[in-house]
Amino acid sequence: MLASAHHPQLFPIEQVWWLYGLFVLMILGSLFLDMRRRNGKEHEMTHREALFNLLLWVSLALLFCVGLYFYGLHLFPQDPRLVGYDPQTLAKQCSLEFLSGWLVEKSLSIDNLFIFLVVFDFFAIPPKYRHKILFYGILGAMVFRALFIALGSVLMQISWVPLVFGVFLAFTGLKVAFGPESHPDPAQNLLLRTLKKFLPISPGLHEGKFLVRDAGRLMGTPLLLTLIFIEFTDIIFAVDSVPAIFAITKEPFIVFTSNIFAILGLRALFFILAGMATKFHYLKYGLGFILCFVGLKMSWLDHHFEGHFPTTWSLAIIAGALFVSGFCSSLFPRRNPDSD
Repeated sequence: MLASAHHPQLFPIEQVWWLYGLFVLMILGSLFLDMRRRNGKEHEMTHREALFNLLLWVSLALLFCVGLYFYGLHLFPQDPRLVGYDPQTLAKQCSLEFLSGWLVEKSLSIDNLFIFLVVFDFFAIPPKYRHKILFYGILGAMVFRALFIALGSVLMQISWVPLVFGVFLAFTGLKVAFGPESHPDPAQNLLLRTLKKFLPISPGLHEGKFLVRDAGRLMGTPLLLTLIFIEFTDIIFAVDSVPAIFAITKEPFIVFTSNIFAILGLRALFFILAGMATKFHYLKYGLGFILCFVGLKMSWLDHHFEGHFPTTWSLAIIAGALFVSGFCSSLFPRRNPDSD
């Protein structure tokens, strides 16, 4: 029986709950080891350090992808629910779905990084404190992504929800590709304006602290405002990205792990791309195309391929869109308006 046909959930949480726990502990351990390696010292991440960290997280994600394949080969033949299914085909499908989901999340995150750059500049956060903010931002993102994915896995059981999500992603893709380029203005953010009414904000950075006491009064710092805004932005971003990965796989475990691995390399990717934001001017068309494709896949294509559009095709289409948009950005650089 083909793996593309409808099959039971491969990683039901009641059976692999320990795998979720082990994965979270591994990720938290890696993050805190990274923080301890810095010995609490605030410094600007160099390009070389950022490149090393990015390659490290990419390598770990690819290693996890391979491990998922071999774990599937071990697990699936022992599952009585999967009698009649080819374990090797299922294991290959899982690893390719993880790789596709990771690539989609990573590519969509690039646009979010440019928003982070705007926020850091708005709050005048020095480069040496940005790594710390992104560190805690990623911890918060892990919590919110887990909640979004848990909710999404429940909603995906409702027959009409994939159609709604698919149409939503398709329209979002068109908006990303052809809508005006704009970034949220932190000064107009309702959450931050409300926070300032209840918590006084100190204008100073106070050596990178989020909260300080001044004359016995608790006060926030610009770093706290920046962290809250970045978390708020990530929640808005997850509304698009989580359904996009559910369009590739219906396995919550794969959605969760691919999502987390993708955002773990964001800190390093931010420092690499910070000075290159204007060079990827065609990226929005590639991202818009990817969102339209996964939306079409979720709402229509899956129904015409025995319930699951071929994962290898999805991976090729997603990678191709990223390559073409990046190639066009380098081949046709944006004109400098000041030169006119």
